[in-house]
Amino acid sequence: MQINDDAGADELREAIMALVGRYHEIAHKKKLAFTPGVDSVPVSGRVYDGSDMQMLVDSALDFWLTTGRFNDAFEQRLAKKIGIKHSLTVNSGSSANLVALSALTSPKLKARRLQPGDEVITCATGFPTTVNPALLWNLVPVFVDVDIPTYNIDVSALEAAITPKTKAVMVAHTLGNPFDVLAVKALCERHDLFLIEDCCDALGASVGGRHVGTFGDVGTLSFYPAHHITMGEGGAVFTNNNMLDKAMESFRDWGRDCYCAPGRDNTCGKRFNWRLGDLPKGFDHKYIYSHLGFNLKITDMQAAVGLAQMDHLDGFIKARRRNFDALKTGLKRLESFFILPEATPGTEPSWFGFPLTVRADAPFSRDELILHLNELKIGTRLLFGGNLVRQPYMNGRNFRISGSLRNADAIVDRTFWIGVYPGIAAEQIDFVLATFEDFCSAPRKVATAR
Repeated sequence: MQINDDAGADELREAIMALVGRYHEIAHKKKLAFTPGVDSVPVSGRVYDGSDMQMLVDSALDFWLTTGRFNDAFEQRLAKKIGIKHSLTVNSGSSANLVALSALTSPKLKARRLQPGDEVITCATGFPTTVNPALLWNLVPVFVDVDIPTYNIDVSALEAAITPKTKAVMVAHTLGNPFDVLAVKALCERHDLFLIEDCCDALGASVGGRHVGTFGDVGTLSFYPAHHITMGEGGAVFTNNNMLDKAMESFRDWGRDCYCAPGRDNTCGKRFNWRLGDLPKGFDHKYIYSHLGFNLKITDMQAAVGLAQMDHLDGFIKARRRNFDALKTGLKRLESFFILPEATPGTEPSWFGFPLTVRADAPFSRDELILHLNELKIGTRLLFGGNLVRQPYMNGRNFRISGSLRNADAIVDRTFWIGVYPGIAAEQIDFVLATFEDFCSAPRKVATAR
């Protein structure tokens, strides 16, 4: 490509974008043929094209680095996609959960704010960062059993878990399969409880045509490479509640009371005319802190990748559902060995993975199977932390168990999941199904790549 020596900035930028697109075609060209047993079938991974790389480089040329125009555009587009008033980016899904729960401790909520010793009901199985924010704020997680085969919280056990100390429910839509959010929301309304929906695995999932995360007070998302879209590291919180939005922004941004965007001053018009706390009137509002906060922002380069990924989202979700359906159809004949996953009635999942539970009377164990799959480079994952109560870091922690955790214990021993992400092609699904078929017909025999 010829570039004139006297080319201006706009012309150079256009040339750079063209070169980045060409570079992607050459350097990131995907291998077309799949070799079973040699090439891997991952459980997850990033899926991207030249437009994603171009958007990243475009933001790098701005050299703004912190949140800026790309982040603004991403937050607006995400909010519109979800159907919500406010969305805020953070640097991970874990931080999203931290910010969401922290907002419920805000003094702005007055009598409703969560205080040390208050209880937060959650599911006994899942990812620890749905639970950890409660522990960090000296709240008491209350663990309820999980349902099989939806792998979501057992809603029938929720009512019995409520005590006068219960103030919130914080639970995830497991592997992109929505929990019965209508029932949970009704329970929260009856008992005046906050509801946080962890949607980190569930972007695009819906109930009655309404996106998950919009039923409760706050929803959270993750944009780690394993998730529905990626910006590398990143996440988001979203809400329709103006007060919670401001509280979450404050906790994300050092705990400051000021809400000016990076690089801007005096948005409120009275920067030197505030009087808060024991500070003198006129103390610079940019340095007044109303919460015990953090710095959990992303860079504009991350936001640019997320913005580009939004163009692919609908296709990604469609591919995930297609792969899930192919696996379920193919494994139907092996139901004597496995409990197959089921969507929660009345929901439209946006599948993150395909969970399987080896039946108790199967002639092989879960571990024997996943070791065999690993030998053939078929990726597997356990259902995250399994029964979280049994994790080493929970020793000595202040928590409560409500009812039996029988299913949570079964998941520790017999449950795992395999991938459905858009990077998995039909021939890889066929190989996975053939491998399961071979293993189940001769579970002690080591299969060879076909």
